[in-house]
Amino acid sequence: MKTITTAEQFNGLISGEQKVLVKFYAGWCPDCTRMNMFIDPIIEEYNQFDWYELNRDELPEIADKYDVMGIPSLLIFQNGEKLAHLHSANAKTPQQVTEFLAAQQ
Repeated sequence: MKTITTAEQFNGLISGEQKVLVKFYAGWCPDCTRMNMFIDPIIEEYNQFDWYELNRDELPEIADKYDVMGIPSLLIFQNGEKLAHLHSANAKTPQQVTEFLAAQQ
């Protein structure tokens, strides 16, 4: 998973035809660490998405703009639009993440 470090990079990535999945996280977040432990096989299975991560504390204006209230949250973008949002309360297990992704196909 590549890291997004600037708003310009984020805006460029989400504006394309390819579906982009952005994981919003923070370094202090225990649920984010837990997700990191199970996400790699899911990334391999759902490789139709370009996967990125964004530290919500470093780019809070983006998190605010897209209503990321809890972390980790997974958002899917295409052509500059948010297509789907898996809120943190529903992103605690591999099953919850894969069900969300399967519904986006």
